Amino acid sequence: MGGKWRKAKVSLGLNLCVVGPRTLEDSPPSLEAPERLSDAALLSPDKWSTVSSQPSTPTPSSRGLRLPKSGSKSSKQTCSICLTKMKQGGGHAIFTAECSHSFHFHCIVSNVKHGNQSCPVCRAKWKEIPVQGPSLDPSPGRASIGPVGWPQNDALMNMVRRLPPTRDINRRHIIPLYQSTEPAVFNDDESLHYQPVFSNRSLCNKNAAYHDSVKTIEIKTYPEVSAVPRSKSCNNFTVLVHLKAPAAITGKNTSQNHASLPQFSETARAPADLVTVLDVSGSMAGTKLALLKRAMGFVIQNLGSNDRLSVIAFSSTARRLFPLRRMSDSGRQQALQAVNSLVANGGTNIAEGLRKGAKILEDRRDKNPVASIILLSDGQDTYTVSGSGSNQLQPNYQLLLPSSIHGGHNTGSLIPVHAFGFGVDHDASSMHSISEISGGTFSFIETEAVIQDAFAQCIGGLLSVVVQKLQVGVDCVHTKTHLVSLKAGNYPSRVMVDGRTGFIDVGDLYADEERDFLISLYVPTEPSSSETSLIKVRCIFKDPLTKEMMTLESDEVRIERPEIAKQVAVAIEVDRQHNRLHAAEAMAQARVAAEQGDLAAAVSILENCRRVLSETVSAKSHDRLCIALNAELKEMQERMASRHVYEASGRAYILSGLSSHSWQRATARGDSTDGSSLVQAYQTPSMVEMLTRSQAMLLGSPSAQRLKPR
Repeated sequence: MGGKWRKAKVSLGLNLCVVGPRTLEDSPPSLEAPERLSDAALLSPDKWSTVSSQPSTPTPSSRGLRLPKSGSKSSKQTCSICLTKMKQGGGHAIFTAECSHSFHFHCIVSNVKHGNQSCPVCRAKWKEIPVQGPSLDPSPGRASIGPVGWPQNDALMNMVRRLPPTRDINRRHIIPLYQSTEPAVFNDDESLHYQPVFSNRSLCNKNAAYHDSVKTIEIKTYPEVSAVPRSKSCNNFTVLVHLKAPAAITGKNTSQNHASLPQFSETARAPADLVTVLDVSGSMAGTKLALLKRAMGFVIQNLGSNDRLSVIAFSSTARRLFPLRRMSDSGRQQALQAVNSLVANGGTNIAEGLRKGAKILEDRRDKNPVASIILLSDGQDTYTVSGSGSNQLQPNYQLLLPSSIHGGHNTGSLIPVHAFGFGVDHDASSMHSISEISGGTFSFIETEAVIQDAFAQCIGGLLSVVVQKLQVGVDCVHTKTHLVSLKAGNYPSRVMVDGRTGFIDVGDLYADEERDFLISLYVPTEPSSSETSLIKVRCIFKDPLTKEMMTLESDEVRIERPEIAKQVAVAIEVDRQHNRLHAAEAMAQARVAAEQGDLAAAVSILENCRRVLSETVSAKSHDRLCIALNAELKEMQERMASRHVYEASGRAYILSGLSSHSWQRATARGDSTDGSSLVQAYQTPSMVEMLTRSQAMLLGSPSAQRLKPR
């Protein structure tokens, strides 16, 4: 009987309609599928203007976080994978599974190719799956493009393959994440064919403006006081070096005149190669995975046509969902479909996910100017290192990263990993270490609802890089002056043996991003002069668009040398940065005390820091950074109320704060992405713009339907 059914299925393929009936040994399908979140609905094309040009009415899934139930009537007329209409005779084969749900045949074949062997709607395990005949590939030059942008040939014969029975015992460690094979070398990245963002004449003008802007990158210096008596020497005199990157060169989108809508900009910027490494272990099942898919949909839709994306999904093993591909219309649709095919199953092998993510960037034939990895995990790696709860005092988290990532900042090929710890069960120590070693940031996604905003803030920065390989040089001018230290946070710094020159390796800067470094130096007595020249600052960096190296120099930093001492106020700019460094040091000390089990001492350290900050010049002037630091320290104290609270959120919150202040870059933690939050240090206009897009979409604003990719 089974053989006859197989012959019938092959024959039915010629009529463009394949039905997978149950054989006698099959158990009857459940009359009522369990209620689940519809993953397919999260990537609905009606939210994105680039996927469908047809007007749409906002669905319940576009209102906040209310998601539609699967198994609705619409699922019988709409393919739940590509979300386009299905009808007989429409030119596409239709596959009806044994659980009664129907899909376009080419869509479900793609799902199976990515390793799915269950229904995308009800998650019923199939005993028969559709496959495309291996010898029936479409002829070159004759394939048509289907709804998802993949070559199709509807005259092909389609087949259904019987799945062998599998055991449930240790199933998560027996069945690999995906079944398709991968190449040994990931050199199949899509070639770069840059398309101008503006018209030729406009582009020339924009580029000219861009170069003018880059050349006017701000370098400001502030001595801690403006005057020191001639007879006095200073062993630890402080000079603040303040840098600000140029703004993004934008042209406002005026194609639609909606006074109530925010205007989003087209930007002449450096395109990016982005690899997302996503945890799809069993603990991600349900709402977590559904909201991850929605967040990835947002990322995909906001990448430009010159940006390229590849996705790695990992659990017990790791697989590349698709090659590094440009996010053109067809590229976006392929990416959306691949992300929608994800299912949660298995353990957590972070090292394998990062290895493949780094390999994609290592093996690529072409390279966009910007390259980064985004890592998200909600668990602890159980394959390479032991977590923080083990008997081992300090796990070697460096084992989680391939050599290309932890090769050191001076290699010139460092790949930053921006790590996102999701929920209360992730290993914050390992995620923080991964980001610190690679030069990326660590964000703490405390609640499922903010995952998209956290991603939005991150890519808002990555898609606005205007300066690369920035190195700051500090040279002493006065013959008797020498450098004592360079306070640069996590940025590698060094003072030469003679003490006359120092360097800070900063790397990339986002548009409008600022950096502050405190330079400590020895200032000698000056018996015969009314002023002393201290230092000069120079910046050497690469323009990511033109690939030109540029050099800028500041004026000499000078102080007055009066004969008689007079009252001189401390510069508030210097005081503000002293407060930032003091707060970061207190956070680090409190974390050490908490890890040793002394929460009372940790809380006391933070309280003492708050008290000291309140007496400073900047605090009394109601400085915004000082207010934010106080709010952050108070929040950390509350998250150390008990061992349970610290383990659940306190550790991750502190580590994310340390990451932010050490790199002077925005990270997500608590409600830090919310516009009403006091803890918003280092957000740039590009990050805020991307957050506005994200929140407009989550709130179901009509403006979200009209947002255009950057």
